[in-house]
Amino acid sequence: MASFSPRSLNKLSSCDSRLKELFMEVVKVYDCTVLEGHRSKDRQDELCRTGFSRVQYPNSRHNLNPSFGVDVAPYPIDWNDRERFVAFGSFVRGVAHEKEIPLRWGGDWDRDFDLKDQTFMDLVHFELWRK
Repeated sequence: MASFSPRSLNKLSSCDSRLKELFMEVVKVYDCTVLEGHRSKDRQDELCRTGFSRVQYPNSRHNLNPSFGVDVAPYPIDWNDRERFVAFGSFVRGVAHEKEIPLRWGGDWDRDFDLKDQTFMDLVHFELWRK
């Protein structure tokens, strides 16, 4: 059974309890690493400037404290293996559904299960969904 490193646990600790619960369950089955939880203004501005985010501070779900957004990748990370990220995102969505945690994934922003209609892919991003 996989488990999070102290570094991943530290990043996950900045997140809402539902995200913590979700990913503590996910890591039991699917080895993964937490890349980012809460983001400061400087970090959010940097990600917008470099094109890795389209949401200005303070409007990202990562900017809330605790964070309603988290970036998690399957481990070990292979940025060129898109299919692995899609499989991981699908697995996470399934666990969230079972735990009744409202979740939106950066590979399917509109939550319609059609990955071809996205204009911005952020396959490591997961956020608590607000209707």
